Amino acid sequence: MFPLILIFAMGLSIFFAFWNGFTDASYAICDIIGTRALKPIHAVIMATVCNMIGILFGTAVAFTIATGIISESMMSGEVIIAALVGALIFDVITSWVYALPISETHVLIGGLIGAGIGAGGLGVVKYVEIINKVLTPMIVLPFISIIATFIIGCLLIRSFRGFAASKVNRCFKILQVLISMIFSITNGGNAGQKIMGIMTILLVYYGYLSQFIVPFWVIISTYITLSLGIFLGGWKVVQTMATKITRLKPYQGVAIDVVGSLILGFTALTGYPMSSTHVINGTIIGAGLCQRTKAIKWGMTRKIIVAWVLSIPLSAIMAYIIFNIIKFFV
Repeated sequence: MFPLILIFAMGLSIFFAFWNGFTDASYAICDIIGTRALKPIHAVIMATVCNMIGILFGTAVAFTIATGIISESMMSGEVIIAALVGALIFDVITSWVYALPISETHVLIGGLIGAGIGAGGLGVVKYVEIINKVLTPMIVLPFISIIATFIIGCLLIRSFRGFAASKVNRCFKILQVLISMIFSITNGGNAGQKIMGIMTILLVYYGYLSQFIVPFWVIISTYITLSLGIFLGGWKVVQTMATKITRLKPYQGVAIDVVGSLILGFTALTGYPMSSTHVINGTIIGAGLCQRTKAIKWGMTRKIIVAWVLSIPLSAIMAYIIFNIIKFFV
């Protein structure tokens, strides 16, 4: 018989996976909607199916989330509940109320840090691992995605300059659909693993697993829930990503998905809990720069960057408060 606190923490983890799909994972299709290569409902169905295939990317990111943020000995049900509730409160306010593309990856990490500090003090935080696996990619990879997408976009413009625009756009729309499928697979491979890590470390903490090996039922339940979230929601944030940063053309969509797929696939395999929000924002900006700097809606971009910067510290503060409330009553 599972303890009630474990059941509640596992259930909340599943809900977080659903919410992740409802918002963050929907970014995998925003460019294909923005270029009108697919209708929204067709794009959502495609992303739902392809995210399930992300199961093939293993569990390296899951291991990082479970053991590389705070000490494993602190991963109790109370800490996980506080981390997830704190992350969800901040996430709902920013992504759903204000329609800003917040990273569920970073609010989850911030939540773990805040709840962990509440439970065991500053010493439980693994600062070196966070710097190497979270903060450095958070700063560096958006710039890499901007530069790489800009270069690929400019090369495509130069290569097809002499062809009729209507024919080129038709070809790129077909190509974009194929590459966007790969992007959705890599996105699912990274996003799904984070909740797998939380659920598995809970089972280790309460003695139901002797070592960190993700059970098959955890993998399946996570990806089903994530995909269900993708299918049911995220339209308000998709609109922000697809139209309010810059207007997209099919060749830009191809450049976005190529760069995004490479980055997310690499990070999923190597254990870096990368945010698809950061990657897709960087690639969209890089694609917009292929036209001119005025093609970027810098006012919206500044708001998104501010939300990025605040996501980890504010979700950490929220989780710290929630943990102390739980501790008062439990």
